Amino acid sequence: MNQTVIFILALAYLLGLLVGAIPWGNYGILGLGIILALVTALKQVYQQKQSRKARIQQFIKQKETRKDALTDPIEFAEKIPKPPRPKLPFWVWLLAGITAFLASVYLQIRTPQPTTNDISQLILNSGNSQDLLITVRGEVGSIPRLTRSGRGQFWLNVNQVNEITNNNTPIAVSRDVKGLVYVTVPLLKATGLYPGESVAITGSLYQPQPPSNPGGFDFYNYLAQQGSFAGLRGRYISHDDSQPPPWGLWKIRQRITRAQAKLLGVPEGSLLSAMVLGRLAVDLPYDIRDTFVQVGLAHILAASGFQVSFLLGIILAITQRFSPKIRFILGLLTLLFYLGLTGISPSVLRATLMGLAVLIALLNQRQTKPLNVLLLVAILLLIVNPLWISDIGFQLSFLATLGLMVTVPPLMQRLNWMPPFFASLIAVPLAVMIWTLPLQLYVFNVLSPYSILVNIIASPLISIITLGGMASALVALFMPGFGSAISQVLHYPILGLIETADYFSQLPGNSIAVGRISLIQLITLYSLNLLIWGYFIWVNPQENFKFSTSKKGWIPILFAATCAVLIVVTPGWYTKTTQFQATILGTPKEPILVIEEKGKVTLINSGSQNTAQFVVLPFLNAQGVNEIQGSVATHPQLGLSIGWPFILENVPIKTFYDNPAPKKTYQATNEVILKALAQQKGAYVPLTLRQPVMLGSVKLELLNPQPPVIRFEIGQNTWTLLGETSINDQKQLMESQSLTPTQVLWWSGEPLSTEILSVLKPKIVIASSNSIDPKTVETLSQQQTQIFWTGRDGAIRWTPTQGFETTLDFDETDGSFL
Repeated sequence: MNQTVIFILALAYLLGLLVGAIPWGNYGILGLGIILALVTALKQVYQQKQSRKARIQQFIKQKETRKDALTDPIEFAEKIPKPPRPKLPFWVWLLAGITAFLASVYLQIRTPQPTTNDISQLILNSGNSQDLLITVRGEVGSIPRLTRSGRGQFWLNVNQVNEITNNNTPIAVSRDVKGLVYVTVPLLKATGLYPGESVAITGSLYQPQPPSNPGGFDFYNYLAQQGSFAGLRGRYISHDDSQPPPWGLWKIRQRITRAQAKLLGVPEGSLLSAMVLGRLAVDLPYDIRDTFVQVGLAHILAASGFQVSFLLGIILAITQRFSPKIRFILGLLTLLFYLGLTGISPSVLRATLMGLAVLIALLNQRQTKPLNVLLLVAILLLIVNPLWISDIGFQLSFLATLGLMVTVPPLMQRLNWMPPFFASLIAVPLAVMIWTLPLQLYVFNVLSPYSILVNIIASPLISIITLGGMASALVALFMPGFGSAISQVLHYPILGLIETADYFSQLPGNSIAVGRISLIQLITLYSLNLLIWGYFIWVNPQENFKFSTSKKGWIPILFAATCAVLIVVTPGWYTKTTQFQATILGTPKEPILVIEEKGKVTLINSGSQNTAQFVVLPFLNAQGVNEIQGSVATHPQLGLSIGWPFILENVPIKTFYDNPAPKKTYQATNEVILKALAQQKGAYVPLTLRQPVMLGSVKLELLNPQPPVIRFEIGQNTWTLLGETSINDQKQLMESQSLTPTQVLWWSGEPLSTEILSVLKPKIVIASSNSIDPKTVETLSQQQTQIFWTGRDGAIRWTPTQGFETTLDFDETDGSFL
């Protein structure tokens, strides 16, 4: 019972952390514990009464017993068998509820909050200005890394502000501050920085914002989890005259990565280092990283259990003749050394602590129970840092390890007709997928259908590369040249792995968007996993031993798999086949509209390549969009259309409508679009002036090609999209009678004349911009026009029943339009 009680309390602690972010979730989990305790207590009292009554009646039926009851009632009472003690007393559930409640409170206490002298307070005190020019001093907290935009990024522990300038006016000089800042600088200026170096950086201080589009990356939450509440776009860096320390783990890491890249080059050398030390320790090219993530090989880029097991196995094999104490010390030093090399991440910490459990068991000459160790490690890590409960790397690492422990053995038994090596190639990735796929769908909204096959094919290459990479890293510590030579031997295996990932990433259907799944769906999916596990372990253990020969063993698994598919697919299918909505994405200066009507999708504009990759595609994935029926390029500018090739690489388009206006700077991109459409057998159709185009029930009409004026009829409303226009352009549009009254005006936020507004007479205006011209706002306010803009409101969604809704909350009284 003691182990069961500990297990329940440990799960209660985990559950308390999980519900800690839900409003009133801590009180809800405490109430649940009290209810379970009361139900258990009442049930135990009732069972005791019923058991005692039944036993008394059975005892009285016997003649001699009846006589004993009359002559000696005390002896009779003692002869009545006592009911068995309950397996779980009521106080266990009460204690579990209290534990969960305290865990949620502990999470709130440990959640970072900006202090009174945190550098982020400067932004609030300056009116949330995004152009706060500042010079700060502090110590570099990490090795600079390359961002997708080609800048260097690192963490800075600030301690002083030398100068603050807002709107070209000095507002503070030499002020002590604290805090951790996310810094980006030009790549050349980040070269040579090392942890602990004192620097002064001049740049623009800003406050991270929550995602303005559904499916977008929550940069604010990411920084908050690291204890940072401000970012700095650095322009200049001033270094002190100190020299780098003669040694450090970061230097050893550089020694290994440089040795592996010396003869292999990039990206082969970077990929080898990432597979040995993890991607946090090396700048892996983003195209390689994205390809591996797309085909389901992201796990090989994170240092975890395989590398730790390999190192620990080598140490234990070498030290077989040593005493257990010496083996323990050497193994522990190896684990700590590798942990420092890779950077302290949750996945490496988990593997390190589990390796430490093995060493402790070896020292005490005892065997360990892997599941107990895994749960203990999880609790220890979450006590040290409860914020890791929301870290996707932490979650996937533990779920993958759990899958290896509980699912691989029965799968290996079922596949015993195959050689063990080939059976493990199937069982290992399948077990990991079963336990990690629901979380991946919940977070990323995308399914990689080829992931199992890719992992089976790539497993031999992964093993060879990882083992060879670990060997080259160990040798490079002492002889870099020899380590480089060893890594060069891995050239063809690494090249084969890259080619395998590239091949599968280009196959049709390599990525399927499933749409957002709810928390209830996620819980239900993992409940199915637990039910199947419990069935073979506790409910029907004899089937577990016959799993390799019994055909009935597959029945509950197939039933659970069918239920899982229905749980994921049914809600999304129903929503897509019934909904009608139009969403203007929160992209400044890039008017992008997504129309969804009963499963058919129309995309208006793509934006830049970064917008297409980080805004449009995540939104389409979150909506479960795998095909675009119609797309429209309304503007001739290159900047608003350069993202189409990226969209076409990931989502097929049936019909592409293009603005016929001349576009010299757009010609190269246009050729790429035509080629991609030809491969997908899509149609390219130039828009014709004043000729309506039907996109489902939505009617589109080109009123003017340059500057572009597009009219939409969506539902019962008329929308007009107006491109960037000068005052002279607006006069010419009115003279050409290209403008007619509209219910909704959608434009880029530049000044609009009173005359053009009097012609359009909009009831609602939407600006794809961070700001709106103040005079235009004044005119619109006098006309009692409702105003939205993406810089304040984020994505703006329209539905026939709810009208217009915004993604971000805002203060209706906010009058700041600049």
